[in-house]
Amino acid sequence: MATKSLSQFKSQLAGGGSRPNLFEVSIPSFPGALDSDAWTNEYRKTFTFLCKAAQLPASTVAPITVPFRGRQLKVAGDRTFADWTVTIINDEDFSLRTAFEKWADKISNLFDATGVTNPTSYMTNAFVKQLGRGKEAFSTKNDGNVTSVLRTYKFYDIWPSEISAIELSYDNSDTLEEFTVNFQVQYFTVGETDDSADGSFDQTVGEESGATLGSD
Repeated sequence: MATKSLSQFKSQLAGGGSRPNLFEVSIPSFPGALDSDAWTNEYRKTFTFLCKAAQLPASTVAPITVPFRGRQLKVAGDRTFADWTVTIINDEDFSLRTAFEKWADKISNLFDATGVTNPTSYMTNAFVKQLGRGKEAFSTKNDGNVTSVLRTYKFYDIWPSEISAIELSYDNSDTLEEFTVNFQVQYFTVGETDDSADGSFDQTVGEESGATLGSD
């Protein structure tokens, strides 16, 4: 087998490789059970900036093992979707933490554990976008204020199952508070468009890619 060179490797690394720090997360709307002021345009904009970490989604197709004459046949079982977690920087007005606490409180009230019972009343959709470094995919230069969307994932019918604690300590002087929100996810699709985008990112690449895996 011929030895592979560094130049050959470089030629296969399209666009210089995707970067994990180039992403955007959005939740266009909160569920209908919450008041309209729980998730305003300003909150949505703040969230896209202060959501500092997330994941491209994961799913698993579990195997079913069928014994047969001393051997085992493995066939595909059901697909399950992993939880989705975002990490948020906490600002001084606690606007985002308050919004997610209100959402969780509608599901199960802090005082008496009552809440809405219709799933459509407490579920909504979310998006995570992998961004490129240039105006278009595989760009040879960074155009600065416009970047391409390499891929968009849409999460369907999510709801917060855990809002993490914020650790307080005299020792933590040179850091900002952060907290995580863990969401339950019904399923996701690839190649969907977040129509609520404010135009700060060029979405044409994500739409034209033709990646519509699992779409309805």
